[in-house]
Parts: sequence; C-alpha cells; structure tokens
Amino acid sequence: MTGTTADVHVRFDTHPAHTSAVTAHLTGGTLGTTHALLTGRGFEPLDEHTMVLARIDHEEPYWANEAAQELAAQGIASDITPPLREAIHEEWTWASHPMSWLTRSEIRNVSDEAQQIHDDIRHGRLLIHAHADDDGATVAVGTYRDTGQSVYLHGENHLRCVAGTFDSIADALTAFERTHRDTLRPGPAPMTDTERQTAQARTSLRSPDTPSAALTPVAEEVSAYAADPADHDALLDTFLSEHADWEKWRTWSDGTTHAIHESQTLRIERIHESPAHETAWTVAAYETPVSDRMWVLTATGATPAPVIEELLHRLADGDGWDTATGAPVDEKMVTAATQPLTDAGWKHTVDGRWIRWTSPAGDAGVRFDAFSAQHPSQNLTTWTVWTGPDPDRPTWAVNASPHTPSSLLADLSETLAHGIGTRQNITGQVAQPAHRIVTARSPDAQPITTPRGKRR
Repeated sequence: MTGTTADVHVRFDTHPAHTSAVTAHLTGGTLGTTHALLTGRGFEPLDEHTMVLARIDHEEPYWANEAAQELAAQGIASDITPPLREAIHEEWTWASHPMSWLTRSEIRNVSDEAQQIHDDIRHGRLLIHAHADDDGATVAVGTYRDTGQSVYLHGENHLRCVAGTFDSIADALTAFERTHRDTLRPGPAPMTDTERQTAQARTSLRSPDTPSAALTPVAEEVSAYAADPADHDALLDTFLSEHADWEKWRTWSDGTTHAIHESQTLRIERIHESPAHETAWTVAAYETPVSDRMWVLTATGATPAPVIEELLHRLADGDGWDTATGAPVDEKMVTAATQPLTDAGWKHTVDGRWIRWTSPAGDAGVRFDAFSAQHPSQNLTTWTVWTGPDPDRPTWAVNASPHTPSSLLADLSETLAHGIGTRQNITGQVAQPAHRIVTARSPDAQPITTPRGKRR
C-alpha cells in the first residue's frame, strides 16, 4: 500500500457484540506505525484494517481515548463515534469494590495491573503451575519465563494481583501445596465468564452462534438442582411485592439492589447480571441493626430458580434467620440440616475435614467443612451446596457460614432431594457481559451495610 503515516485515519467505535470492547478501523497510507502504536495500547488485529481492544477490567473506553491522544501526538488522524465518546465520559465505579478507599484513578491502576497479569498468562510469559480455591477466592502459583521469578496470585479478573513472591519454583510449589493441599489443582484455573467473553470479542465482531430458529427450545422437567436459573430479578421483585415487611433499595450504581427487612437485622444483596459462576446473592443476618453479622449465605448467578425460590420463601417466614451464636456447630445441627438428603438415599461419605452427601447420580451434593465449623466467629464457608464435576468446580453453588440456621439448610436439602424444576433442552445465545461487572462476594467478605441509595 502506498502513502504515508500522515494519510492514515483511525475510527474508534464500540464493539458491535461486546458491551465494553472497542474497535479501531484503519484506512489510508502505511499502517505499520499505527498498528504498532495501537498494539502498545492493547489493541489486537482482527484483520488488516480492523483492531480490537477487549479487556477483563472493562476499561476499554478509557484506554481507547488514551490511544487516540497518542495517535494525535504522532500526527495520525482519528475520530471517535458518539456512542464510544459517551462511554468515555461516563462516570461509574465498581459496585462493592473491596478497595473502596481508593480513588477512581487508583482503582483503574489496580485493574490495569490485573490486566497485565492476565495478558502475561495468555501470551505465555507467566506459566501457571497450579491453582486452588481459598474460601471462594481463586489463587494460583506461577513463574515468569523471562525473569524466573515465581509469584503467588490471588483473585480473578480485574481483582487478580500478585500477593507474594518466591526465590525459586520449588519454594513456590512447596508453600502453595502446604497451604492449599485440599483444593489444589494442576495448571491454570478454568477461564472465567469474563475471560471467555473477552476472548470472543478479540476474535469476532459477531455474537456467538445461536441455535437455529427451527429448533425451538422445549422445557423438560428435571430435579430442582438441575433446573434453569430463570429470571432471578423477577424472583426478587415477586418476593418484595408479596412481603410488605421488606423494602427495596437500589444503589446509585444501579448494579446492585438491596432488600432489607423492617427489623434491619436481615439483608439481601442482589448483584444484577452477575456471571454464572460468580456471586449473585448475598444474605446476611445480624443480632441487632448495628451488630456484627451472625451468619452469611451466598449463591452464584446460575443457581436454579427452585433453589432461590425456596431460600426467599424461608426468609419470608419471619424467623428464618434465628440462630444460636457463639458455640461450634454440633452433630445435632448437621443431622437436622441434612436429614432430607439421608432420607432420599444420598450417599454419605467422610474424607478428613469434609463430610459429603452426594446425589445418586453423582451430579450434585452438599459438603460440610468440620474444620470451619469449629470457628463460628469467623463466618468461614462451612456449607457448600453444588452441582457439577465437584464442589471446587461447580456449575452453581450456595455457600453458607457456620451459624446459618439448620432449618433453612434443611429446607434447601428438601428442595435438592425432592424438588422439581424445568430446563430448556436447547440453550440460547451466550449472554454478553455486563458493562460493569461487579465483584463476587465470598461468605467471609465484609458485612453488608444499609445502603445510602435512593429508595424505590
């Protein structure tokens, strides 16, 4: 192609099939220098004239604007479409960001460091030896190929960070195995929904393929634990409309809704459009409106509708959050919580600190952590309800702390053992990522506080 860099023009636009990704369409003269500048800003080529910026921290509009300014400094003309310009100037913040004391700029720096770690792993610069689950958080150990430094990683997506370093691979692996022996798995963790959707955006401007229109999804009756999640937001709206003793609060970010009982001692947090494997619901109970919480329960975005319905039904009983605090969980509580599973013939096994009840088909289960149960004041994950390959790689999961009422757990067990739901036998289009993905909560996250948002 003839011409010079001065003849090049770049048009920045929003990605047609990804909520926050950005495209750059290049036309004009010699493109090599422009390609190099955009590559330095994280853009990747889709074809000769199209590049895509897709990040796990969903900060693409900001970095696209930075790229446009750099091109201008080099004398390369560019323009930004109105939709992208609107996204660039949008004021937003991560809902429930764990580092709430940071400024918006500082949060962006943290997420950019997480993006760099993600890119190093994706491009093979950082080799991951093993990963594990650390009370709901993903941790990993790996080594940088160029420097030979081994690192301990904590978190996922925009919250992944280097939490420690080691002098050698041997030291790193020894320490990691000693700390995470029970949940350790070789190699990197499975891709998160955010990583998968970002990878899709880098390789295509089209949405993932959908089933043929001729193949109409048909609902089939299945066990409750295998049912579709349906519309969680609709379930919450129905719950609130039927129970006047609960009030709905919407946070100013519109990414989260809080439902608070009139006693101010039971609170529900619903994170909208949360990825399937990340926390979408958090329920926390308190002795008084200003006390530490007694217990906490979380559920991921793919949790079946019958399970969420049963949870909300139990909370509406009025005494669904009563529990005794201070003493360790005893055998009587465990028996009461799992009796429906035992009666239904679920397989009961004991493996060290873990006690499990597994469905006859082996595709669902309940796990009790006897070690965590002996530390009731720490709100550690003690109960895990799951379906999938195993509790550490669930399709969906409900996690609960030691003093979660045994009556509530028994109701959930009854739903698992005997409940019925529906599932579509043909899946639909893969959901696009929310523009602002919110942080998943683990049961040992900070207590939910009464929101200061506008009441609706």
